[in-house]
Amino acid sequence: MGFSTFGTSMLFGKKTYQPSRSPGKLAWKRFRKDKPGMTALIVILLTILIAILGYLITPDSTPFANDQQLDISTQKPGFKVTFLKIRKNEPAAHTSWFTKMLKGTKSNYREIPVSSFSFQNDSVVAVLYDPEEEGLTAVWNLADVAYPLSEPAVRHGDSLVFRTIDGRQIHTTIADLQTMVKKKNIIKKHFWLGTDQFGRDLLSRLVIGSRVSVSVGFISVGISLIVGILLGSLAGYFRGRVDDVIMWFINVVWSIPTLLLVIAITFALGRGFWQIFVAVGLTMWVEVARVVRGQIISLREKEFVEAGKALGFSGFRIITRHILPNVMGPVIVISAANFAAAILIEAGLSFLGIGVQPPMPSWGSMIREYYSFIILNSAYLAIIPGVAIVILVLAFMTLGNTLRDVLDVKTVEK
Repeated sequence: MGFSTFGTSMLFGKKTYQPSRSPGKLAWKRFRKDKPGMTALIVILLTILIAILGYLITPDSTPFANDQQLDISTQKPGFKVTFLKIRKNEPAAHTSWFTKMLKGTKSNYREIPVSSFSFQNDSVVAVLYDPEEEGLTAVWNLADVAYPLSEPAVRHGDSLVFRTIDGRQIHTTIADLQTMVKKKNIIKKHFWLGTDQFGRDLLSRLVIGSRVSVSVGFISVGISLIVGILLGSLAGYFRGRVDDVIMWFINVVWSIPTLLLVIAITFALGRGFWQIFVAVGLTMWVEVARVVRGQIISLREKEFVEAGKALGFSGFRIITRHILPNVMGPVIVISAANFAAAILIEAGLSFLGIGVQPPMPSWGSMIREYYSFIILNSAYLAIIPGVAIVILVLAFMTLGNTLRDVLDVKTVEK
């Protein structure tokens, strides 16, 4: 009786047969060894995380990061300044963390950049920040700085009595108000990437602008996959007249320049946040459809497809359950390249003024707003969003190239 070479122990000093790992695990193992691919994946995941967190991590959490401070316009990266926060005389805006993450939150304070401040009895005297150092001063009552008042505060010796807009009557000493204002209403801000011509924090607008680039990629690629896989599958599997009609339609769309087609769809749907996603997605399905059609044509005569037909499976089940899982490798690679193309198209449309509209920031619209500052000693305003576009597009292209290599069935594991 012979010895089987298949077992679960060591036999005659030789390693026994071990079940092979799945193709997905082998592909992931090869992917992890590819340093450019892993770096690109980390950059993409980090960008997606930043885009999701949004206003929770931005220094300026107001809607669209649109807090304008004209006194500190076009300040260089690394700029620091002190702000005096003055309470608005209106009800406080309360939002949940989830709402803040999605839409931002309205500030309850007016923030005034100051060079210095001092207390004089029941008032705070501030020297307003001015790059020309003219030394203008302004005076505010301590109670008006710290609370939303329904009427002016009344002084009684060393105390102030006032009523807030929610009906509370407060009696407190001037010394306590001074301590409170110094602790809660005097803050220092660090503008890591500087400010734009309206004094808005460039880092905050860059973070919120990443949402547009990431969103246009996901939504556009999703639309292109749905349309492309559907039409490509029908054309490749049924052939004949169905194939002729679909290929005629594909060739017509293919013959129109992508940018012109996107512009035409944008004009038809209108300018806006969602319109640009739909417009880009409706122009990127052609390549997906052609690849899916070619892959299905090569697989439709295989034995497993013939077996499915012999068992009476419907064409829909054969396509979705048996053919499409075998063609997803090339589709994933194309999707990564289309993601990069969608980011570039959106940036180009926003630069032309037909993408997302102000005050919503996007990297393309930021370049459009700031490109004139390149010759005005503030080139960073246009260079920073441009570099962000280059890094993200390069990451997706690198990821696509890596996926093409690791998903290639001819690749031999070393």
